[in-house]
Amino acid sequence: MIVYFVRHASAGSHKADPKKDEKRALDENGIQQCGLMGRTLAALDVHVDATITSPLKRAAQTAALVANEIGYEGKLSLDSSLRPESSFEEFRKLLDRFRERDAVMVVGHNPNLSEFLAKLLGARSGGSVELKKGAVAKIEFDQKRAALEWCISPRLVRSIYDNAASSSRPKSSRK
Repeated sequence: MIVYFVRHASAGSHKADPKKDEKRALDENGIQQCGLMGRTLAALDVHVDATITSPLKRAAQTAALVANEIGYEGKLSLDSSLRPESSFEEFRKLLDRFRERDAVMVVGHNPNLSEFLAKLLGARSGGSVELKKGAVAKIEFDQKRAALEWCISPRLVRSIYDNAASSSRPKSSRK
């Protein structure tokens, strides 16, 4: 199974009230991150059989925007095992429920999403792989072991798109 780990994109500042924080939406930068990352994944020919997201608004928005860019037509599955306070055991049960799928995209939060990724990759207790907001990591997972194929940050994607745009402009309009 292929698992794409997606950390929700930029959503502004944390809100002190937990109920308000759960409803915090993506900001303009986050919406742009999702569009660029989704187009990048589409260019990499990423296809998924299921898109599973934390029920928090910023994660669900990220999932919807990225899934749309890659042409995913199924419904988003909201799952509490991707909430910020969820345990690795809950996450493993989620993967078990989807084990018959060829490829899934999971969208969640840090610190647990990075910790889940690290644990699947065999990191010892306390180890993690840092996923920046809006980043995507691809792993090959066979229920016993996982291998990291790649990890793409929004900064890298933005740089690629910016460089492509500037190189396609006529020389007279370049700075």
